[in-house]
Amino acid sequence: MVNPNWTTIELNEGERVDDLERCGFKIIQNTEKFCFGMDAVLLSGYAYAKRGDKILDLCSGNGIIPILLAAKTQAERIVGIEIQKDIADLAKRSVAANDIGDRVQIICGDIREAEDVLQPGKFDVVTCNPPYMIENHGIKNPDSPKAIARHEILCKFDDVARITAKMLKPGGRMFLIHRPFRLTEIFETLTKYKLEPKRMKMVHPYIDREPNMVLIEAGLGGRRRLTVERPLIVYESPNCYTKEIYDIYGY
Repeated sequence: MVNPNWTTIELNEGERVDDLERCGFKIIQNTEKFCFGMDAVLLSGYAYAKRGDKILDLCSGNGIIPILLAAKTQAERIVGIEIQKDIADLAKRSVAANDIGDRVQIICGDIREAEDVLQPGKFDVVTCNPPYMIENHGIKNPDSPKAIARHEILCKFDDVARITAKMLKPGGRMFLIHRPFRLTEIFETLTKYKLEPKRMKMVHPYIDREPNMVLIEAGLGGRRRLTVERPLIVYESPNCYTKEIYDIYGY
């Protein structure tokens, strides 16, 4: 069934509507500014929430993770924070068109100032698909939405971990996707803020290739015990996903 909100929506230049194939939800994307990637979908599949949970998504982009989690979980409230006004606007319009404003809220703001607009210690789950790259060399325009999404220009991983620890309830859970080459720093930073890594899953493009992504679950407090899960393989062969990937996408 087509949500009538989508039949009347007006798109700006460069925008398109993509079907998420979950609960009839769709999302507005702008190829010139921001489009979500597989990493966001994988994170939404790795994260879990219980009925009535409150979720905070940091670095929300166009709202892909809050919208997917609204489809996949029975969380009571999902809040996404995105610093770029134009990108946050995409997310807000998608939330409105999907008619999920009673559960999902998008805030345009700096995650480093989250405690100024949200009450600390009130979230059961925090998710984040942060900028991966440390170095800024090679960036032609550091103010471009794509550069801000990929490089640590407006926030560092330390900011992500610090705010996560402040916003989570004791025993709350953080779900994160990042790059394996930064694992040492990631674990050091998480434990610095008493976010103890609990689960880790490497993501490999092919079974015989090195991993290029890593999924992590961390808990606020608790003992140190890490479970390394079976790796996730993306492709069986060129242009052919594995069954696990198809299941995550909901195909």
